[in-house]
Amino acid sequence: MLVKEVMSHPVITVTPEDTVEQCAKLLLDNNISGLPVVDSSGQVVGIITEGDLIRRASRIKAPGYLEILGGIIYLGSPKKFVHELQRAMAVKVEEMMTREVIAVAPEDTLETASTLMVQKKVSRLPVVDNGKLVGIVSRRDIMASLYDEQSDR
Repeated sequence: MLVKEVMSHPVITVTPEDTVEQCAKLLLDNNISGLPVVDSSGQVVGIITEGDLIRRASRIKAPGYLEILGGIIYLGSPKKFVHELQRAMAVKVEEMMTREVIAVAPEDTLETASTLMVQKKVSRLPVVDNGKLVGIVSRRDIMASLYDEQSDR
């Protein structure tokens, strides 16, 4: 079975300029857990999930450090801490979204999509054709296709 046979479309999307609050409202109002972020030409430039929004409300742990002879030696990554702090304070989607988007094509198989989801630990994959967003496939879409397929036998 191919991705295009089970993907959801049209897709609810946000732009990098949308606010985090607008994004949260879309997620809640539409009972979905993630949104592709698209630019004005329809290219996928990121993804934002309810996990990103929940992380915003969580406590950010500062890296440990040692003070020796007036100098500071960090035991963790201060860069990572600053990045997490910036995401937690985000107002716009572009400040919080994940930029490394894992996507599939409409002609890919469900096996390919399922394998990517498991390996990359993601719950949804944007479906792109020639760089443009044409759909989204989620774990639920795959489960529904597997269940329907088995019940038809």
